[in-house]
Amino acid sequence: MVREILLLGDERLYQACREVSRGEAPELARWVEDLHDTLLDYRARHGAGRAVAAPQIGVMRRLIYMLTDRPYVFVNPRLSFPDGETCELLDDCMSFPGLLVRVRRHCRAVIDYLDGDFSPRRMQLEGDLSELLQHEYDHLDGILATMRAVDSKSFYMRELKRDFSGKGV
Repeated sequence: MVREILLLGDERLYQACREVSRGEAPELARWVEDLHDTLLDYRARHGAGRAVAAPQIGVMRRLIYMLTDRPYVFVNPRLSFPDGETCELLDDCMSFPGLLVRVRRHCRAVIDYLDGDFSPRRMQLEGDLSELLQHEYDHLDGILATMRAVDSKSFYMRELKRDFSGKGV
């Protein structure tokens, strides 16, 4: 079922989520289906969207759904960073469509998680996949990209996007 995506300012987006328990397996399947349907609906309407975190649809659990080359379900993920290298980028979010935020993220990350069957998994992340899952993981802790802005001038409307030198792109 397509769920409403919570928008910037909704208090639920600023709350830390609790872990998914094995006893919630029946609900987990429904939540994953709702995340999938909501992501596809967002893609159809906005032409973007690779992943969505459960709190964005009001499910306050540590759950991320990603659809790239295939679907991925990240239950109770944990992120770690193999080195300190970071990069700056413009981040966007389904919870504030049209707004871009310049943030600093790790270039590489490792995500340990349980899949939809509660089997342990690990994935090495680089580049845009590292950035994407750091963004979604932040949602699980009640952190939005707006809270990670590099400075107070790091906000851009998509139509007015500028490169970091201040020149229009």
